[in-house]
Amino acid sequence: MPTSIDQHIGQRMQLRRNMLGLSQKDLANICGVTFQQIQKYEAAENRISASRLFDVSAALETPISFFFSGLPGNMPEETRANRSTRVSEQKNDDPLGKNESLLLINLYWKLPNEDQRKIVMKMLKSLNGTV
Repeated sequence: MPTSIDQHIGQRMQLRRNMLGLSQKDLANICGVTFQQIQKYEAAENRISASRLFDVSAALETPISFFFSGLPGNMPEETRANRSTRVSEQKNDDPLGKNESLLLINLYWKLPNEDQRKIVMKMLKSLNGTV
């Protein structure tokens, strides 16, 4: 049965795929699996094996550690200090640990010029009442 770690890895896979502008079918073709399998990995309906995660990592041009980023205890000293920490207990108050934040940053930097980035920044500041 997939766990919250499988869900986290699936979410990170989907985020990175979207950041690169790949469809599930594109990623499936690169990895030699069906797009349904990619769907199942992303939805945590199926667990992803270590060798397949290695393939996906290469296809998405990212280190394997990317998929584990944001999980508690992903550093040896954290694991030793927090053996009882569960993924479901991880803190959700860090905005940079959220997939939407990474997607927003990626989309922001894909804007074609500085003027458009300034407009987006001004709009965000206005919406937050910090202008």
